[in-house]
Amino acid sequence: MDKIVKCVLINVDNVLITEIEEISAELGDPNCKLLNPYRFYSEDDMRPWPEVSNQKEIMMRSEDILTIADPKPEIIEKYLELTA
Repeated sequence: MDKIVKCVLINVDNVLITEIEEISAELGDPNCKLLNPYRFYSEDDMRPWPEVSNQKEIMMRSEDILTIADPKPEIIEKYLELTA
């Protein structure tokens, strides 16, 4: 299965590059699974997010996401190298 890699804006200064899966959940419960999220600072500076945890799967409510966009191909390539 192909990985779905997206840019996820979770607040004004917090852009994540991550694989994302929508899951079924009760109203108000987390319904998005972020796999291997990396915080995007620049094309050459992406760091695991959150930096305080080694967790590779983060659950989030879609209501907490401001927007989702497709990253540029070169960003996807670098992300895939980091998460290989």
